[in-house]
Amino acid sequence: MQTTQLSSLEFDSELVSRYDGHGPRYTSYPTADRFNAGSYSADLIQSIRDRHGVGNRKAISLYVHIPFCDTVCYYCACNKIVTKHRDRADAYLDDLEKEMVLVTGHFGQKPLVCQLHFGGGTPTFLTNDQMHRLLAMLKRYFDFTDHAECSIEIDPRSLQDGALEILRHFGFNRMSIGVQDIDEEVQKAINRIQPVECTQSALTKARDLGFKSVNMDLIYGLPKQSVQTLARTLNTVLAWRPDRIALYNYAHLPERFKPQRRIDPAQMPAPAEKLAMLKLAVTTLLDAGYVYIGMDHFALPDDDLSRALEDGTLQRNFQGYSTCADCDLVALGISAISKVGGVYAQNARTAQEYSEMLAKGELPIIRGFVMNRDDAIRRDAIHDLLCESELDLEEFGRRWSIDPFDYFAQELESMGSLQADGLVQLQDDRIVITPKGRFLARVVAMKFDWYLRNASSTVRFSKVI
Repeated sequence: MQTTQLSSLEFDSELVSRYDGHGPRYTSYPTADRFNAGSYSADLIQSIRDRHGVGNRKAISLYVHIPFCDTVCYYCACNKIVTKHRDRADAYLDDLEKEMVLVTGHFGQKPLVCQLHFGGGTPTFLTNDQMHRLLAMLKRYFDFTDHAECSIEIDPRSLQDGALEILRHFGFNRMSIGVQDIDEEVQKAINRIQPVECTQSALTKARDLGFKSVNMDLIYGLPKQSVQTLARTLNTVLAWRPDRIALYNYAHLPERFKPQRRIDPAQMPAPAEKLAMLKLAVTTLLDAGYVYIGMDHFALPDDDLSRALEDGTLQRNFQGYSTCADCDLVALGISAISKVGGVYAQNARTAQEYSEMLAKGELPIIRGFVMNRDDAIRRDAIHDLLCESELDLEEFGRRWSIDPFDYFAQELESMGSLQADGLVQLQDDRIVITPKGRFLARVVAMKFDWYLRNASSTVRFSKVI
């Protein structure tokens, strides 16, 4: 499909409302809730040695989790440590270096990195000296390709003077700025007071320094938010013209995420208002010339994400949609999830357990998953649906040496109702997600999820819309 076709969305409010259930976001398959408790260190190490031994140097993606925040945003579902004491990060950096030593020791040579991402928490919680130290550690244990994509999530409120200069000097060329909403009453309700001038300053500095791409995160469905407040936020953000915009649905799961218990449910918009906000945001962004990449991602037509969508190289991983070719992911820090070959391995979720395991010379892995052939096949099918909006069954069958019509007989039968509702078109050898169905692509992908269909227990996912 061409970008112009994929951008021609048909927003059917009744259909979106009807299919607005809960479902995975498929940043991985199997999804992280299917991981098993236990040490998967041996599996991860063997996969690293098999795929990155001597003479087999393939570039990897590297993720570093910085969990610290100096204030808590009530909507947040990230794994974080809230503290005003920045010296707490010193011991964490000690542990990160221990993990780097352990992980890189299993590669045949110094790992080569084509993509680096700092997430959190708030990576810009680090002082400039701490950031210098972390970047020096990365250079010590990893090599970076000449055109590596290096990105960071920043909170303009915690950005120190000189921090962006340090990052740019190292090679960072992308950033994501958390905006969420510019309305003061909404900001108070979610405990994130962020003046427009603060965001503007960070954006201007990034552009002056030559950052290639700036993303802005927005959330709809927040307390005290309305169509009117969101319209004002959109007008302000579009005046800034960020290269990418991520438009997230606020997932209210207070039973899982303690900070969300401070949000008054009575202040949250009604379902009809929330749906109207989504429609407003989508139509406004498309009218402003943004390309709909998928799920909650939009980008300008000349952005690398739009180009990847057009040429069929778009990827999806734990950071969402990506331009980086499907490569192994090494993830460092608490709760971080690595994927090397068919092995998923997740680190300890608390700083204490993470530190204790590293002190014993152990990789801090507490759960994971080893994919079988069926997992790999289904992961590939879900990827095609979410990244290309279609599944070419004939080509897919050749790729995996299967009869796709027999292998996916149950899935194809389940497509009937989706076709009747206009979400998909079933052609002779293709499943094509229609412009009407693109916002519901997760619903289509869920039909190929063996674990979701056969689960003995119910997992609470975020809502599809």
